[in-house]
Amino acid sequence: MSLMNRLGKSNSGMNLMDNDFGEDVKLNSDRWNPQVKKEEKENYWEIREIVQERLIKEFNDSNHIDSDKLKNKVIEILEEVTNEKQILIKNKEKQSLAIEIMDGILGFGPITKLIQDEDVTEIMVNGPKQIYIEKNGMLIESDVTFKDNDQIMNVIERIVSPLGRRIDESSPMVDARLPDGSRVNAIIPPLSLNGPVVTIRKFSKDPYTIEDLISFGSLNDSMAALIQDCVKARMNILVSGGTGSGKTTTLNVISSFIPSDERIITIEDAAELQLHQAHVIRLETKPENLEGKGKISIRDLVKNSLRMRPDRIIVGEVRSGEALDMLQAMNTGHDGSITTGHANSPRDMLARLETMVMMAGMEIPLMAIRQQIASAINLIVQQTRFKDGSRRITHITEVQGMEGDIIVLQDIVKFNYLGMDHNNKVFGEFVFSGFKPRALMKKY
Repeated sequence: MSLMNRLGKSNSGMNLMDNDFGEDVKLNSDRWNPQVKKEEKENYWEIREIVQERLIKEFNDSNHIDSDKLKNKVIEILEEVTNEKQILIKNKEKQSLAIEIMDGILGFGPITKLIQDEDVTEIMVNGPKQIYIEKNGMLIESDVTFKDNDQIMNVIERIVSPLGRRIDESSPMVDARLPDGSRVNAIIPPLSLNGPVVTIRKFSKDPYTIEDLISFGSLNDSMAALIQDCVKARMNILVSGGTGSGKTTTLNVISSFIPSDERIITIEDAAELQLHQAHVIRLETKPENLEGKGKISIRDLVKNSLRMRPDRIIVGEVRSGEALDMLQAMNTGHDGSITTGHANSPRDMLARLETMVMMAGMEIPLMAIRQQIASAINLIVQQTRFKDGSRRITHITEVQGMEGDIIVLQDIVKFNYLGMDHNNKVFGEFVFSGFKPRALMKKY
């Protein structure tokens, strides 16, 4: 692929992950942040554009670009341009600018350093001049900026193109993923009035284990043992929670308890689950093409997975009519399936499931829907994100069946919130009700 494409609407999936310019180099020095003088920022963009133009002339005929050769050429041309323009730039700042230019060619532009920062768990681009990040559960405004909307669009294209997805005025929303599995959502004008908006949910390179969640205080040892027993007993589990509450992380950890000799099929909008069992088939939805055809939804994949001899079906998230197909799968011999859904409590999750089943477009009486839910779901694991940024499992609740026209729930474990300590951290205790899951007792 030509350098022109890499600097413009690139289809490249390459990523610059190493900093060979020196350990003490800051990728965005204070000289280039939003607080610097206007003329210095103008110098920065002018120099950057001239360097890129000369790089295009140098490498435009090359489909493969050697990163070391490109790196040396960037430094060389940068020296030439600053001398020609008689602009004084400190050596560290020159190296910083060179890295930014490299990020624009092989990485994801200004946000490359945020993607590389392991302490950053979420990146929120609200237009070119406002970028927020999540660190330690707290939102912070970053000093990183884009030049303009076009630069953000180039980065979005670089992310979605290798996946065969598109974003334009006729299709102004897209879900995608980075090469490391991080989840990406982008929405652009006319739907977004802020300019292109990009949200990146990052995931740890080394997936969290149950021991990690215990150390974070998300659950305790007894709860971990209970969940492990429920998975091994092939109970159908629904992980419920709000946005950013840690549902996917918990789903990933729960899935690690599935025995390695079982065939697991995962179904997601953008593949992000990281299962380590040997026999895992990963399915991912497909958006419609330019002609408005060819869309493959989660519902289509759930139906198809039933013909693939699954031992377990894991759906990343149910949001719509696929909930009906998932319930039917759970009710027709596919025990041990796991999925997630958005809700603030176990009872709310059941109401959401009823609504989603109705969205399948089939005229099913409400009582029949509730009976399906009551017989399909065995356990609800409720996840909550607290205001201090911590995430905890607040309920482990069994679905015990129907009593009249009401689904009966029984809390097995509940988090008792006691308040905030002197460090403004949530504290409380996990309380066991003394009941054991009926379904677990039947399995054993």
